[in-house]
Amino acid sequence: MAAFQREVLVRFGHCDAAGWVFYPRYFEMISDFVEDWFEEGLEASAPGLFHHKQLLTPSVHFTVDFPRPTKYGDRLTFKLWTTKVGRSSCEVRIEASFHGELRMQVRQVLVFIRANDGRPVPIPPEIVGRMKRFMLEPTELAPLAPRSAHKKKRG
Repeated sequence: MAAFQREVLVRFGHCDAAGWVFYPRYFEMISDFVEDWFEEGLEASAPGLFHHKQLLTPSVHFTVDFPRPTKYGDRLTFKLWTTKVGRSSCEVRIEASFHGELRMQVRQVLVFIRANDGRPVPIPPEIVGRMKRFMLEPTELAPLAPRSAHKKKRG
């Protein structure tokens, strides 16, 4: 299935003193990217959900890998797929790459809650239908970056 996609410029403020992306800044990029997905891909802006339906969509779980470093000035291609849609939560897969080389990979779970009491609520049916446009089938789902990619070889 087609991914929701956006290019993100790595800015000076995303980086540490050595010019590499400081990992917490990836979470800011992810947050902005998911907000874009809601606005453009799901036609349900975060402010609109809050002001018109009193719904919030906090993240409740992340699994993340950073297989390669990213530096100032790189233009990352962010892609998002839906991997699960439940009654009140959804799981997405996000990848960021630079010239086809994977730099960051995330599994994120979001839950729909009522703003006034924080209780989970069903995802509105129209949003479920739009989420399914980005559904990644289990056979298409590659595992997160293998741990062996992060281990240093011993001599």
